[in-house]
Amino acid sequence: MSVLSLDNITKSFAGNAILNGVSLEAGQGEFIALVGPSGCGKSTLLRIVAGLDHADSGEIAIGGRNVSSLAAADRNIAMVFQSYALYPHLTAGQNIAVPLAMRRLTAAQRLPFIGDFLPGQRQIRADIQRQVREMAASLKIDHLLDRKPGQMSGGQRQRVALARAMVRRPSVFLMDEPLSNLDANLRVHARGEIVELHRRAGVPTLYVTHDQSEALSMADRVAVMIGGTLLQLAPPQEIYDDPAHIEVARFLGQPRINVLETRMDATGLVRFGALTLAVETAPPSERRVLIGVRPEFVRLRPGTDGILRARIERTEFLGSEVIIHARLDAIGETIVARIAPADAATLSTGMPVSVEIEPSRMMLFATTGERLRAKTVAIASSRERAHG
Repeated sequence: MSVLSLDNITKSFAGNAILNGVSLEAGQGEFIALVGPSGCGKSTLLRIVAGLDHADSGEIAIGGRNVSSLAAADRNIAMVFQSYALYPHLTAGQNIAVPLAMRRLTAAQRLPFIGDFLPGQRQIRADIQRQVREMAASLKIDHLLDRKPGQMSGGQRQRVALARAMVRRPSVFLMDEPLSNLDANLRVHARGEIVELHRRAGVPTLYVTHDQSEALSMADRVAVMIGGTLLQLAPPQEIYDDPAHIEVARFLGQPRINVLETRMDATGLVRFGALTLAVETAPPSERRVLIGVRPEFVRLRPGTDGILRARIERTEFLGSEVIIHARLDAIGETIVARIAPADAATLSTGMPVSVEIEPSRMMLFATTGERLRAKTVAIASSRERAHG
């Protein structure tokens, strides 16, 4: 059973559609990463779930209860912002205590000096401090409780913001690019911490990011949003290996997927170099198709008897891998290969090479972006290609 349910959420600003009927469900303890380019609507969706903004239409349910019309304070949702939103004049301990004090103390009990004399206030304050210390200890920031945000590093402020979100034991966690202000090394370390904290809390988490590596490495499922539309929601490996739309394939993966245009004949056959593919479900009017292949599945070797012929334009040595750009003779477009340094040792700029692609790793898309299913029906031999 889903704990968080979004049903057909739409939102427009000044006549411009920001969200186009977004629907998704998150189960108990599930971590879903919302990923997409800037302006795709992912942060807007998060604000609507939090109650900081309102949808034009659609429903939000938490634990089976419709909360669409509830104020943010009544939804029992904790949100971690990109800026961490810590109060600069309060210590870390006081920042962590804020949501507990707002929930458990009356307005009168929160008043300075006067509140100290109201019945029960001191006992509640003591209990809040105990919870703050326990949460700080679990995040290994108990030594920071007396420091103010200006006296802490970015990573320390991030942990304080997470502690403040977790201490209230919310029904749902929302995180809006919480690692974007950290340097690269600290960001990688912080990913593991957030995943561990999420598992400990056991509540659904929506995590907004534009960093695909964060999404793929942290999430149980990844939701790819493009132009306000949720194009695909699936586990990381599935969404990478089997994208449902060309824009999903293009957004995920570094270097980007190779996309080459070719044609399909009237019988549904696509010829790509030595390969002939039969399209199983092609739009009847479609004659142009896009072939996608990830750089790690492109192999280059000296010689000219492969599926395609090409000439190496340039190479990029990245330590554990080499990125090679080669221009295809047949169509004049560049294809990118990601290979091991040992395999690149015999290749050099300007060299003619054969391009080998495992047919099962090739993906076909309509020019409108939808995925087309196809199967290999023929692979021409070197002799056939020579006389073709």
